[in-house]
This record gives sequence, C-alpha cells and structure tokens, in this order.
Amino acid sequence: MIYPTIDQLSNNQYNRYQLALATAKCARMITDEYVRQRTAAENALTATKEGNGMLLNMIDPKLANNKAVKNAIDGICNGEYVIVDGPEEEEAEETAD
Repeated sequence: MIYPTIDQLSNNQYNRYQLALATAKCARMITDEYVRQRTAAENALTATKEGNGMLLNMIDPKLANNKAVKNAIDGICNGEYVIVDGPEEEEAEETAD
C-alpha cells in the first residue's frame, strides 16, 4: 500500500492532477537544493582532498538518502509545502525568477 494515500494528501481539496504538479514542483526544488549542497561540498573538499565519505557528511542526509519525489510527498503530507491554487501560484513563480 502506498503511504500516504491520495485522499490523505488532497484533503478533498485537490485533484490528482494538482497533486502531481505540486509534487513535481516540490521534487524539482528538492533536487535543486541537493545539487546546490553537493556542489558546495565538492568545492569545499577540493581544497582539502578528503575522500567521498566526507562528501556525504556535508549533505543533508534526508536529501542524500531519499528520492526527491518521496521527500516531496512527505513534505506535502507533513505541511512543509503548501499547494497554492490560482493567481497566487503565478505570482510566486514570477518572484522566484
């Protein structure tokens, strides 16, 4: 069984399409954060010539050990990410650019 269920995620407010879009956008943000942290860790380790084990210690374990989609679903379920519906979403995207 998949946890959390679509009904738990949607709270009868969103349809599957809206959930899929929100999850994809959250997963992209999570992936971008992972890439940013990994790049910063690689740059820091280039100067010290440490091993790969140190690289993983410098990255958030939640980002390094789980898939981005799973993190996005968990974040939506826990309320870390809020699904914005309507014109506010377009304004938020424009300010992010």
